[in-house]
Amino acid sequence: MTEVASAWARYPGYAIDLVPLDGVGRARVGEVVVAESDRCLLVRESDHRDRLYFPRDDVDATVLVDSSHHTVCPFKGEASYAGLAVGGRFLDDVLWWYPHPMAEVAGIDGYVAFYDDRVEVTASVPFGDGDDATARFPIWGTVADLTALMDVVRADGGAFVVPPFPDPPLGTFLELGWHSQRRNVVEGGQLLGAAVVAAGRSRSDQRITSAHMVFVKAASFDEPLHLGIAARRRGRTLSAFDVRIEQAGSLRATGLVMTDAGGDDLIRHAAPMPDVPPPSACPRHDFGVVGREVRVVDGAYGGHDAPAGRPELFIWTRFATAPDDPVLHLALLAQDTTHYAVGAALRAHEDVSEADAHRTISMGPVTATVAFHDDVDVTEWLLTETRSIHAGRGMTQSEVRVFTADGRLVASKAVQAMVRRFDRTPEQMGQADSRLM
Repeated sequence: MTEVASAWARYPGYAIDLVPLDGVGRARVGEVVVAESDRCLLVRESDHRDRLYFPRDDVDATVLVDSSHHTVCPFKGEASYAGLAVGGRFLDDVLWWYPHPMAEVAGIDGYVAFYDDRVEVTASVPFGDGDDATARFPIWGTVADLTALMDVVRADGGAFVVPPFPDPPLGTFLELGWHSQRRNVVEGGQLLGAAVVAAGRSRSDQRITSAHMVFVKAASFDEPLHLGIAARRRGRTLSAFDVRIEQAGSLRATGLVMTDAGGDDLIRHAAPMPDVPPPSACPRHDFGVVGREVRVVDGAYGGHDAPAGRPELFIWTRFATAPDDPVLHLALLAQDTTHYAVGAALRAHEDVSEADAHRTISMGPVTATVAFHDDVDVTEWLLTETRSIHAGRGMTQSEVRVFTADGRLVASKAVQAMVRRFDRTPEQMGQADSRLM
């Protein structure tokens, strides 16, 4: 055993959190499951991607191949390795464990991890109906992470703050190569959702009816976002709040959120739900968010293999868990407002696809509006219907409607977005990771 010098004293703010996975982890080589467990740990370490650790007892010992390879981590200890022999394939040194972990991470004793670029590692969170939401590693994060991005924290003077993600930001302690390759851009839908929550917390006795945001400059994940909110009108029936979102002293977005005391139905009607296949008949789309299930009608959203067609997308979404606060349900519904607007527009053209977004095509929302018509529960299936009604002069305009599985219209949206060619590819700019959340 090698004597390992601990780095914990030199980096007192460094963190390694061991979070039990509320679901099932699996590791596969091809079609062969080499590990499966409902006792996995999500290991979340400063400056590193999340890893899924499996109990050693839940790994198929018959496929393990001994190795003399060892590495040293100044925060966890000395790691031992093993290879895998599966179906005639041999993967050397593809899993590791810490036989004598440091006291700060004693909870990983008896656990192993796999290199997720060589072994398929997934986390599946179950639903009550027997289905599950499955995300493949490397992941973006969890539903709790996504919610926290919009669960604004009250600050002095009635303002609100969104902390960096992760917190502390990547590169605080160690600068690793992949940090510079990630797409460090906050989506417009997150800013829209944060504005909804800030207004909801400012007028909790009224419901949010609409929010309109103008995005003037891109925001990043590695600095706090500051939300200033001012009541333009605070009425007994209707209220209006101006929202300014700033980062590093610069305006990133501005908007208006409306709230209402509510009233009885004098009249009621709604646009009909489109006739599309149910979620069970649609392929999954993995955004890398553990605990969220996304299914795309006709597999129309995604890479170059997605079929061209009419400029429209139909996407089913639900969450395995959600917070108790109703305003956070609204924020989670609002968050994907800007996801599909450009995708619907690109679908109508053979020479471009969603796979080109943030690579050869510069795209991003300019304005986004959401109107909430009825109560929302994001743990139930919601169908997002997105139609691009115009594209040209470097812009596209989309209309969006959100329905429950039983056909109830709960929200509608409008998105104007920019769609233009990059002068340089992201690789030339040192940014290769274009994943959305």
